[in-house]
Amino acid sequence: MIGRWMGLAWMALAAVLLAGCSGMGVTPGTSGGGEAEVIEHVPSEPGLAPGGEAAEAGAVTSGASGAPLFQGMSIDNPESPISHRTIYFDFDSAEVKDADREILAAHASYLSANPQVKVILEGHTDERGSREYNIALGERRARAVARLLEFMGASPEQIETVSYGEEKPADPGHNEAAWAKNRRVEIVYVMPETR
Repeated sequence: MIGRWMGLAWMALAAVLLAGCSGMGVTPGTSGGGEAEVIEHVPSEPGLAPGGEAAEAGAVTSGASGAPLFQGMSIDNPESPISHRTIYFDFDSAEVKDADREILAAHASYLSANPQVKVILEGHTDERGSREYNIALGERRARAVARLLEFMGASPEQIETVSYGEEKPADPGHNEAAWAKNRRVEIVYVMPETR
């Protein structure tokens, strides 16, 4: 019962955050489970804002509600909720846990404030199940995260999904501790080219 109320509370919060946003777009395109080239960009210097501009000292980014989400502009700031880029899932589930919704709200706020930035959502599974099933489950997980990011304010054009199934384990072990680390979606930021 508490879980149901928490879910309703998160939905109400998301609705309030989106009240000022324009209409939502279509569901993002997917890779169809095939191989995709993943481009990772790490800013060359800490403290650089997207586009290579130096962040102002003490800059604060605020969400749609006006509440500060994190200090500074760097996506690698360990104080920032967007430094958490892995969302974990229960066995055979594509449901995002309530505990991860605040982190996704911070990512959505950052994406909304930086429309030139894109993310690739990489869906992963543990080794149990067939390869085909795991590719589909990884895709469902990535799409679940994409839907939440869009609902919370990110643009569909900023989001790409790809599923690796069981092919890229975070932990190569064959036990529950390893499997729990492998059931995940990784949020990979693709920063715009600096000119």
